[in-house]
Amino acid sequence: MREPDCLFCKIVAGEVPAEIVREGERTVAFRDINPQAPTHVLIIPKDHYRDAAAAGRAGRGVLDEIAVAAEEVAKAEGVAANGFRLVFNTGPGAGQTVFHVHGHLLGGRGLEWPPG
Repeated sequence: MREPDCLFCKIVAGEVPAEIVREGERTVAFRDINPQAPTHVLIIPKDHYRDAAAAGRAGRGVLDEIAVAAEEVAKAEGVAANGFRLVFNTGPGAGQTVFHVHGHLLGGRGLEWPPG
C-alpha cells in the first residue's frame, strides 16, 4: 500500500532520489539528508504505515524487519561492533516530520544518554 503524497513512498517508487544503501524484499535503507552522526541511515518499510505504533498494530513483522535491516546496515557501515542506536520518532511531539514509519540508524560517534 502507498500514500501518493508521502515522500518516503515516492522514494520507494523511485520518484524521488535517495542514496540507497540497502534494499530488501520489504524494506529500503537510505542516508539521511541531515545526518546527526557519521552514520545516519533511515530504514523504512516499502509499505506505508504512519508511524511505529501503526506498524506494530498491523502485526506483519514490519518492525522486526526494520531491526534486522538496521543490523545489516550497521555491519556494512562498520558501526555494529562498537554499537549503534535505532530510533523511532512517533508523532510530531517526538520529532517525527515524515509520517511514514522509519528507524533512524545512528552510529560512528558517542551517543550520550539521555538524547536531547
